[in-house]
Order: sequence, then structure tokens, then C-alpha cells
Amino acid sequence: MSDRADHTKVRWWEYPWYLLVSTFLLLVGLLQFAVSLLVRASGSMKRIKIYLIGLLVIVAATIAWAGYSYYHQVDLGDRVVPIIIESGASFESVANELLVAGVVESRLTMKLAARWLGIDRKLTPGRYDFTGENSCRSVLKKFREADFVRIKVTVPEGATLWQVAAILAEKLDHDSTEVMSVVKDTISLKKMGLPSFEGYLFPETYFFPWGTRAEDAVEEMVAMHRSMTDSIWPEHLPIDLSRDEIIRLASIIEAETGLDSERVIVASVYTNRLRANMKLDADPTVVYGLGGLDRPLYRKDLERDTPYNTYLKKGLPPTAINSPGLASIKAALSPRETDYLYFVADNKGGHRFSRTNAEHNRARREIQAAQGND
Repeated sequence: MSDRADHTKVRWWEYPWYLLVSTFLLLVGLLQFAVSLLVRASGSMKRIKIYLIGLLVIVAATIAWAGYSYYHQVDLGDRVVPIIIESGASFESVANELLVAGVVESRLTMKLAARWLGIDRKLTPGRYDFTGENSCRSVLKKFREADFVRIKVTVPEGATLWQVAAILAEKLDHDSTEVMSVVKDTISLKKMGLPSFEGYLFPETYFFPWGTRAEDAVEEMVAMHRSMTDSIWPEHLPIDLSRDEIIRLASIIEAETGLDSERVIVASVYTNRLRANMKLDADPTVVYGLGGLDRPLYRKDLERDTPYNTYLKKGLPPTAINSPGLASIKAALSPRETDYLYFVADNKGGHRFSRTNAEHNRARREIQAAQGND
């Protein structure tokens, strides 16, 4: 809601100004009473009236000026003026910057009002953007409510570590190599008790204060992962997998399907393969091991020897291959009971699941034939 829209509402911190006006009116009454006493005690009524009238004019002018300066609005139009408050900055320097930037017209009013309201002692560091109409009142309200700029950062489910780094670099105005160095820092991993940052930067929409450091953003994303998953871990994990292995499995499920109804079935395929000591043959792990691909996966890619090639190596990959969402993690924890060992994309957004290799090859041929007819 804009400042203009709530002019009719009286906030608690505006009462000191009304108290000031009330005090002035009380003084006027007391002065009138004093005049009547002085008239009785002295015959120089004319001189007394002149002094009193002069004093009242000065007081009234001062209060009028203070009220005008406090509520007077400066229109910045569409221009956005950023004011950055560093930790430990003095209010005097902030008021001066506001005056120079043209956000307010009276530095003195800003300082006096801020001191009166105690805002000058409670400045929250951050970047504050000002646009449209602004007054000392609205500026101090923004400071009091710590209404600083927050950057919206959305990390989608299935984003890889380097994709998350690119998103953070773009949104938080950091160098991407700097962010990558943070997510590969072994000291930070040890401090947070993680085997890898891959899989633990929870996909979510975040609102980071302007100027947030890359390491602080990463730490918040890890904290979000823990807060979202701490309550879902059962006492016994499927086929004796560790928690980290569940996250690795969940990342493969995340990469394989976007359909919630299929996640538990895809999970069953891979847990069945693990139980049978079969290679996982998961295309997304191959793609990840090649650093990501902007083209279809070729047969020759399946022969490239990387730690993540589950066509060549048994078991789960050494780390997760993306940031799995909560649905995929839950699917990895509670796969459906099936006999499926294979699946293939049906070119309709889903998959066909098979129990044997013969069924799997038949399903592939039927899908290819249907695609050719289309």
C-alpha cells in the first residue's frame, strides 16, 4: 500500500507530533491566563501583549514549519533513487545523502524527527529504493519497518550446481566463478557437515536482501533443505541406503520425470535395479558427468568414462546430479512396490514401464513406430 493511501490512518509513532500540537495549545491557554494575571499586576498591558503575541507567532511559525517539512512530499516521478545504508552508518550521513539525492527537502527535519522517534539509533543496513512521492514521514516509516530491497531468487527443481551458481550470480550481482568457488569450498562443506553442495541447495523461491554474499545465500539454501526434510526421514531407509544416497537417488528421479504420479514408479525401477545389483543405466547421470548437454544424448556419450556414467559403473553416482524437490525425495524414501526394471519416454510427457528387457525393447519399437506415423 502506498503512503498516500494510508494518510487517514494514525500510526503510533505519529502521536508525538499530535502531542506537540496539544502542548502548544496548552501553552496558549497558559499564556492567556498569565496575561490576565499580569494585567492585574501591571499597567503596561500594551508592552506585555506585544511580547506575548511575538512569542506566539514564533512558536506557531516553528510548529507550522515542522509540520510542513515533515509531511511535505517530493515527487521523484519514475526515477528510482537507491540509498545504501552500511552497517554502522550515522543517520546524519544518511540524511545528507537523502537531501543531496532530492528525496527530501529538509535534512534538519529528518534528523530531529528521527531522533524524536528513536529511528536514528535503529537503522537496519541495506539498500532502500525511493521513487514516486516521498516525505520525511514516509522515509522514516521505510527505515523504521526495515523496508529494504529484497532480491527474488527462484531456484527450480532439478537445477544443477552450476545452474544454481549462475542464477545466484545473475540475481545477486556476483561473478559466477566466485559463486562456484563457494559451492566447491571444502571448508564450508565440512563446517555444514555435507558431502557435497549438489543436492542440498533446496529448490525454492528466496528473497535475499540486496548485497547478500554468495556464501550467505548458499547457507540459507542448505538451511532450507534441512528444515524441509528433517521431519520426513523414517527410522529405516529403503534397501539400507544412507541419507545422502537417498538424495542422490532423488536427484535422478527429479531428472527423469516431471510427473508427480510417476515419481514413485521411477523410484521403484531404480531401487529394484539396486537390489538386483544391476547398473542403473540412467541417462541424466551421463549428461551430468559430461558437464551438461545442449543436444540429445548420443550412443557414443554412453561410452564416455566419467564417475557419473551409470551405464559403465554400478550403483549410485558419487554425488547428486541436481537439486531434487521434496516430492522426489519422498518418492525415493517410499518407492512403489513393482517388478519394473525398465522405462522409456512415451513422447507424451510420460513413460512406459517394463519388467523385462524384451518388454522394454517392444515398448521402444511401438513408441518409435507411433512417432513415425505422426
